[in-house]
Amino acid sequence: MDSDHQREDGHSTSPIWVSDRPEGEPPAKQSAPTSTYAPVLRASVSSLLRQPRYRHLRNRALLALGVTLVAGFLLGDWRAGVTAGVVAAILDTVYRARSHSSVPAWRRSSVAERRTEAQLRKLERNGYRTLHARAIPGTEAQIDHLVVGPTGVYAVDSEKWDKRLPVRVQMGKKLFHGPFDKKARLAEAKMEASHASELISKAYGRDVAVVPSLAIYGPPVPWKIMSIKGVDVYEGSRARKWITKRERALTDAEIQRLYEIAADVLPARYGED
Repeated sequence: MDSDHQREDGHSTSPIWVSDRPEGEPPAKQSAPTSTYAPVLRASVSSLLRQPRYRHLRNRALLALGVTLVAGFLLGDWRAGVTAGVVAAILDTVYRARSHSSVPAWRRSSVAERRTEAQLRKLERNGYRTLHARAIPGTEAQIDHLVVGPTGVYAVDSEKWDKRLPVRVQMGKKLFHGPFDKKARLAEAKMEASHASELISKAYGRDVAVVPSLAIYGPPVPWKIMSIKGVDVYEGSRARKWITKRERALTDAEIQRLYEIAADVLPARYGED
């Protein structure tokens, strides 16, 4: 149907719209359109430099300025001072690049793990092979260090605990860190080693025992090595001795084969290095 009405004489007329507003009432005010855009916040350089992620830039600038002023005053040459300031900023950048990883913290190894890794690295000359941060498929669990060597296969979990709280054991069956019962942590370590043992044994074709342990850093551990709920617990610095104190059980060929199997069935938690 056409939008225009037709009169009898053939001329078209536009439709007449009738308002519902009572006669004499003024037209309603039209509300101003509401903006859908968020206000733009303008950040100053000073406010940005106060934020934690930009703080190192501020500190570097202050360092460079301080070195520039001191060196310029001592040397009596402002150009030498500027050069010294630039060198100081470069050295600070290099230092931070080496001491701070760009990898997110959740992907970096802990201080305890790095200390254990340093110990285990010394075992390589004696025929030991180590895998770090290996995931247990189907779980969120992780074995911090899986060691395969002449004396057997070991799962080491490195723990950094508050040194102000004592480590103690009750009845040879309960591990406490201060008031905290570590039953769940022992159970997790035992579960990790058990799963690793099952996966490695299945691929290898015969049973392979994986010995679980907790290497504790921070508080002193008032014993050398103690088995609690099937998990060996010891002070972190004893990790290397704990592994090597046993008698030889594997040949070089068996070590290599078990290492390859473990690397295959226990994927790296964060990807290969």
